[in-house]
This record gives sequence, structure tokens and C-alpha cells, in this order.
Amino acid sequence: MMPNTKKRYNRILLKLSGETLGGKWEHGLDVKAAEYIAGEVSEAHRVSGGLAIVIGGGNFIRGATVAPLGIDRATADYMGMLGTVINALALQSVLERHGLDTRAMTALSMMEVAEPFIRRRAIRHLEKGRVVIFAGGTGSPYFSTDTAAALRASEIGADVILKGTNVAGVYAGDPKKDKNAKLFSAITPTEIVEAGLRVMDLTAVTLSMENKIPVIVFDVFKKGNLARIVKGENIGTVIQ
Repeated sequence: MMPNTKKRYNRILLKLSGETLGGKWEHGLDVKAAEYIAGEVSEAHRVSGGLAIVIGGGNFIRGATVAPLGIDRATADYMGMLGTVINALALQSVLERHGLDTRAMTALSMMEVAEPFIRRRAIRHLEKGRVVIFAGGTGSPYFSTDTAAALRASEIGADVILKGTNVAGVYAGDPKKDKNAKLFSAITPTEIVEAGLRVMDLTAVTLSMENKIPVIVFDVFKKGNLARIVKGENIGTVIQ
């Protein structure tokens, strides 16, 4: 199906946390949660025609959390990368059942289950209308999947990074604890750092800023939000 021409962004990098696929309990893999995400991605892809995904692995294991328990930090981070591959394969399978041509690419070499990340090949997949799922983070320890999202977005020439969360955008405080916390419609990377807001890690914010890629933080669990952003509606918080 040809993409709808009514769109603001042509090439999009969607960042999803592993917890997105964890469902209500945020741990393990919830196929119903994956089905919901696949439906949202499918609708957005019909509009954009150029969509890549970076998936986290926190629903299985998070290196920064495991390391203090006695596992070497680099090893713990590699364990987390394997969790992202599990999520990528699950999401790929569900997306294909929704009729999308999909490719999973990993920063770690595992040829039997996914393609290695090669920049020119990834761009070619996108040009052919395929959804590309990037797994394995950056391939190096000590870097978050947020940083991987900023890196891959820069490499593929994405127009925007869409960070799907379970809240409406960036708040001045924790909206789950403070109902009066202010929701920002727009905020600069400098303001995020100065206010100490935990939206994305500093490396990811800096990388996206240096490459002039705006980041939109939005509620991915509000049905239709993803496609509406692609069409140009002002949803969530713009970091630029």
C-alpha cells in the first residue's frame, strides 16, 4: 500500500522501551502488548512509509540494575543487549502477521536470527518500504538504548525520534506522584539537563541535538497517537 501523502515526517525512528512489550507487569513478554504496538506501527507506517524502531530490553534485564548485584557491568550490559534481540524477534513476528515487510538488524553478530547492522543496507530496507527493527543497542556496553536510538537516527537520516512512553510527554515532575506537575509542549535539551529531568540520558540528548534531530516524547498507549504525530498533529513534548 502506498503511503499517505499527508505527513510531516518521511523517515522516523521510533524508540520503544522493553517494558512496552512487558504489558501490565512490565516484565517478560506480553504478546497482547506486542499486538497493540504492531497495530500502532502498522497504522503509522501506512502514513510515513519510512519507519525504523529501536527496542529496549528492560522487560527482561537491565544492565545498570544487575551490575550492582555482583555481575561485571560490561557483562551485565551485554546480557541486556540479548534481551533487546528477544524483543526485536517477537515484534518482527507480530508485525509480519499485520502484513508489514520487516527486517531485524543487530549490533551484535548473530547471523542465524537477524541481519548484522550495516548502515547502507538498513537505508535500502527503508527505501523499499520495510520496517527495520534495530536491536543490540549500540553494540557496546555503558550506552543506553536511548543513545542507540539517537545514533541510529543519525545514521539513517531520520527526520525525528519519537520516544513512546506511558505518560503524555515531559513533565516538570513525576505526573504519577504529582497531579499538578506541568506538562511541557516544548523544551530544549539544555533545559532538560539544567532541570535534571530523566527523559533521555545525557549522551542521547547531546547526540540528537548535535545532529539537529528533534525528539518527541509521547504516550504510545493512547491509541492512534503515533499515526497522528506522523500526520503532523501536535502531540506530546518536542525536545529541540
